[in-house]
Amino acid sequence: MAQLPILIVLAGGASSRMWPLREKSLLRFGTEPLLVSQLRRYESLGLQEAVIVANPGNLEDIKTLTAAIRSMNIRVVVQADAKGMGDALLQAAPALPNQPETPIYVVQVHDVVDDQLHADMLKAYAADPTGTYIAGYEREDYFPGGYLIVSPTGRITGIVEKPGAENRPSNLVNIVAHIHPDSARLFNAIQEEYAKPIASDDHYERAMDRLMTQHVFKVVPYRGPWNALKFPWHTLDVMNYYLSKISGKIVAESAFVAPSATLIGDVFIGERAKVFPGAAIVGPAYIGADTIVGNNALVRQSMVLNHCNVGYTTEVARSYVADHCDMHACRVLDSVFAPGVNFSAGCTTANLRIDRKNVKSTVKGTRLDSGRDKFGAIVGQGAFLGVDVMTMPGVKIGEAVEVGPGTHVHEDVLDRRRVYVKQEIIIVER
Repeated sequence: MAQLPILIVLAGGASSRMWPLREKSLLRFGTEPLLVSQLRRYESLGLQEAVIVANPGNLEDIKTLTAAIRSMNIRVVVQADAKGMGDALLQAAPALPNQPETPIYVVQVHDVVDDQLHADMLKAYAADPTGTYIAGYEREDYFPGGYLIVSPTGRITGIVEKPGAENRPSNLVNIVAHIHPDSARLFNAIQEEYAKPIASDDHYERAMDRLMTQHVFKVVPYRGPWNALKFPWHTLDVMNYYLSKISGKIVAESAFVAPSATLIGDVFIGERAKVFPGAAIVGPAYIGADTIVGNNALVRQSMVLNHCNVGYTTEVARSYVADHCDMHACRVLDSVFAPGVNFSAGCTTANLRIDRKNVKSTVKGTRLDSGRDKFGAIVGQGAFLGVDVMTMPGVKIGEAVEVGPGTHVHEDVLDRRRVYVKQEIIIVER
């Protein structure tokens, strides 16, 4: 029987593209952070050992979280600088057993897929432990990523990055779910690439390209859901994946749901939550522990985590709301709130362009198409938005920002800024 590969979870790298949200591996979708829920699914598939590559910013949090998972042998290493996947794997090397031909399974924490992909990968490896296996996501439309060059027998002979819609070598996109039967062979190839005077961070990809000429790489096709957390609005895609796993009405015994409140579809109500008269929860929806959904409020297709107040007549639609957020008589539409946001009475996240085209958002100075025709705001931790504030579609509000009453926010606001409108009041005698 083939030796089970050791899991290597890439959870380091830079998260600057996710601003104003913090570390994406620690985002919680339901009761557990993403990293923990990912580890539990790998454990359920039989994987017993894991090495997690963290960064200096999330190292201590990851150590604390993984210490509670005693059923797996987990080691945490740190990648001091974001130098690409090749460097991350080299940082993991010392944490692996010092033995020849140690197999590894390389994954990224922010790639959310069905268990079937991992089950198929492990099944293919068990059938032939000498091959290297790469998951290939089958899609008909063009995706700006790496495409696999695959022979009729399923052997991979190369990877082409962003070839363009007309030049795709196949319809299989490279997902970072890779099983390597000999980690030492891979690490040596990566180190040889780092020795070359090439100014890029694709050492891992170049090493694989070279190994493909000498060893057998096989594709494992996958057609299920695939959501990757690369930009802050992708939080909504991952949220929808986890909402899709709610089945039926799950209401904690300690929760209170008023007789005149309405629960429709697949709904989760957490411990000690309160849903008051006239409120409606329309699934798929998740209401966390100790959260209050006030009179005549509406929560639909959303995830509202713990200790939140969804106040009187508030609407939360298709949005992700983290812990300790307060909302009152307002509209939260297609948006993401980090912990501790205060969204005062009359506030609205505008979510639709007048021309109904896809909403764009600025990331590190570049305007990007979010791919969403409805997209509200991303609001950072501890932001306070006063009464009657309105954010335009795709706007991002930084951490600890204060937005004064009646302000219309048309562009991103950096962390720890105060934004307000100066109003001139004129009084004349009638």
